[in-house]
Amino acid sequence: MPRESARLNVTLDAEYAEKLRLLAEQAHVQEGTLARSLLSRALDEADVDARHIAELLDGIEGAFERSQLGLEQGRSGKTVPLDEL
Repeated sequence: MPRESARLNVTLDAEYAEKLRLLAEQAHVQEGTLARSLLSRALDEADVDARHIAELLDGIEGAFERSQLGLEQGRSGKTVPLDEL
């Protein structure tokens, strides 16, 4: 059974956080409201064809390096069990 909604925490770089703050201020809405709307629109427009996922991920600056760091941290035990989140 699909969930009605899901909570997702997103960390923005300082530059994007400031841009979101300014856009929300201009629109007279809360940053979280605007962020939800922008993310929903981006997801609606995203091509979910699996052939394009690698290309999409390759376009994320630093994604490969962060994934390698995550693997390294996982292997060295620098993790938090899911039931503790």
